[in-house]
Amino acid sequence: MAEPTEHTEEELRTYAHQLWEKAGRPEGRDKEFWDLAEQELRNKDKSSPIRTPDNL
Repeated sequence: MAEPTEHTEEELRTYAHQLWEKAGRPEGRDKEFWDLAEQELRNKDKSSPIRTPDNL
C-alpha cells in the first residue's frame, strides 16, 4: 500500500482558495477553508480505486 502523500503548503493554499471561491468568497473564514482543504486532500489520499468500503 502506498504511503499517504504530504501536500505542500502551496497545494493546500490553492485548494483552499478554490473552495473559498466556490462558496462565494465569504469574508473572514480563511481558517475554515484551510482546514476543509486539509481534510479533503487527506481523505482523497486515503481513497483508492482498489480499496472501497465494499471490499475491505
